[in-house]
Amino acid sequence: MRSPEVGGHRPASSYGATSTHYKRVAEKDGKEVPWNQIVKGYEYEKGKYVVLKDEDFERVDLEATQTVDIQDFVNVDEIDPMYFYKPYYLEPQKGGDKAYALLRDALEDSKKVGIAKVVIKTRQYLAGVKPEDGVLVLELMHFADELADPGKLHVPKKVEVGKREMNMAKSLIDSMSSKWNPSKYRDDYREALMEVIEEKVEAGGKEIEEKPKNAPKPTKVIDLVSVLQKSLKQTGAKTRSTAKSRAKHKQPAKKAA
Repeated sequence: MRSPEVGGHRPASSYGATSTHYKRVAEKDGKEVPWNQIVKGYEYEKGKYVVLKDEDFERVDLEATQTVDIQDFVNVDEIDPMYFYKPYYLEPQKGGDKAYALLRDALEDSKKVGIAKVVIKTRQYLAGVKPEDGVLVLELMHFADELADPGKLHVPKKVEVGKREMNMAKSLIDSMSSKWNPSKYRDDYREALMEVIEEKVEAGGKEIEEKPKNAPKPTKVIDLVSVLQKSLKQTGAKTRSTAKSRAKHKQPAKKAA
């Protein structure tokens, strides 16, 4: 099934574009490598590559179209959020308003997501089509083999946690809880970079004198793990101290000579 007359997709988020120049440098001698000596390759074993030419890419080239081919409809709750990673807004072509609204409202009522395939710039993607605030959103998804297996991660499986420790952790979380407000969080790196760019523009592209860095402002950011570890150590120290104290009281009194 193809989505109804999809006119195009626009990123749900955007950044201002900046012009950047890169140099391709050889790792061995640090010399710049010209474009005509750059090749594309695939590492099939550690340190072993097979070179791919333009003809190889043309053999698997996919036609980029403005259609979204829906393969299935599945329940929203069945999809792990880890699969989604980049949203686009969808808009209908001229005359496709009714079909667009029909699919959007039907998905909303049924709590379903359309699982689709779409080609963007000759590359095929898996994607989910879902309604968000009156708009159809095409959200690019990872294929199953692109996600790492969490079972191979070195994480604690099961740890015995005392009731007091759990209450302490919950209390800390409660003290830092608030309502979700996305505008509250800002990209500090991008803002600082834009300040540098604006300064260089005002200086006509000339090198600008580096200003002394101010001491970082105190924030309310808390390292949750560090706080818990510190509290657990203190709790353990108190427990050991209490145990030693009790042991001393239990020791029999020495007889006088």
